[in-house]
Amino acid sequence: MSTQKEQLARQFIEAIPHSRALSMRLERIEDGVAEISMPYDDRLVGDPVNRVIHGGAVSALMDTCCGAAVMSHGDTLSATATIDLRIDYMRPATPEQRIRARAECYHVTRNVAFVRATATDDDDARPVATATGAFTVERPKEQGA
Repeated sequence: MSTQKEQLARQFIEAIPHSRALSMRLERIEDGVAEISMPYDDRLVGDPVNRVIHGGAVSALMDTCCGAAVMSHGDTLSATATIDLRIDYMRPATPEQRIRARAECYHVTRNVAFVRATATDDDDARPVATATGAFTVERPKEQGA
């Protein structure tokens, strides 16, 4: 993976206020694949009895990871936005554990990129959630166009 693509992915993540507020960290980026993690934070608990992270925080992590995977695909993409994202929650994330998302951009057409992702925690034998999505594909303007 080129340093330029990695820098672009980091800038993409850091530019999203929600990503910064959730302390998301880019763990790995390569052609069409991204891994981002998010630490456990009591402020993100959606179930105070069981201390489980709110599904919205998991959703934001997966959406950001999918977008980063799209941005890292090939050499011709300049921007992306979520068109559709379906998330299936499999189980609650284990309290006190970091959640990690891995996304793969597996197909790109002229205007749409297709992505699948999985979120796990330290007990990653079973996924916390899975996702499939479609994202816009924006290419840089041609010189002189």
